[in-house]
Amino acid sequence: MYHSLSGKVFMVTGSSSGIGRSIAIALATQGADIILHGRRPSDAIQDVADHVQKLGCQTHCLYADFSDANLLEPFVQSAWQWRGRVDGWVNNAGGDVLTGPWKEESFERKLEYLLKTDVTASLMLSRFAGKRMFQRSTQTLAPDAGPDATVGVVLNIGWDQAWQGMEGDAGELFATTKGAIMAMTKSLAQSLAPRVRVNCIAPGWIETKWGQQSSEYWDQRARSESLMNRWGSPDDIAAAALYLCSPEASFVSGHILPVNGGFRFSPSIKHQNSSRS
Repeated sequence: MYHSLSGKVFMVTGSSSGIGRSIAIALATQGADIILHGRRPSDAIQDVADHVQKLGCQTHCLYADFSDANLLEPFVQSAWQWRGRVDGWVNNAGGDVLTGPWKEESFERKLEYLLKTDVTASLMLSRFAGKRMFQRSTQTLAPDAGPDATVGVVLNIGWDQAWQGMEGDAGELFATTKGAIMAMTKSLAQSLAPRVRVNCIAPGWIETKWGQQSSEYWDQRARSESLMNRWGSPDDIAAAALYLCSPEASFVSGHILPVNGGFRFSPSIKHQNSSRS
């Protein structure tokens, strides 16, 4: 049983669907008020807000396209204005180049886009938010607070196969961008210690929008590469996020947690040199 997060304020970027939606709702089940984020207003993000409010928690919605670096610091400022603080920051938002209009763009254009929306945005948002959390520690911690007392949490989202690699365009794109997020997590944890904990989840094959419409080949591959013989769900990632954001993880920082059912390279599935589409 997790300690209550009642009275805490968490930002979850990219929270209108998929993993972000599940993380926002999981945090609310423990009493946290949630700042939701999307690129623009939508029925989907309103649905998440309604769900959180039904759990007895409050929500606030902010909108920004993270491919524009000029919006990042003002976005953090807007998040702080709601309650005068943010206790936890979850960087879940990322570019989707596997479905929708970006699917048909060139490799170079996809890379440029992902470097902006995933790498630059995650790093700068973490720096802006982490600095504010760290500074708040001088105002809120008692004079006799121990050197290990923390006041904030930053959680990033990486990718399990950035470690071992995956063939094809998508493998190269996401290994580059998600791998950078995983590496920056370790440095940010050192920069913000001991007042702010910084961790990262590295999801495996998670059945989000792309997974739900994947071909038979990718369905078989996802199942065969997990020791659990199944796709993961957004709720699996949310459960890990809830732990890392909770006081139970007070001695965990600079950690990358794979949530992939136990990775297993499966030679029984002939790998296609494709773009994971």
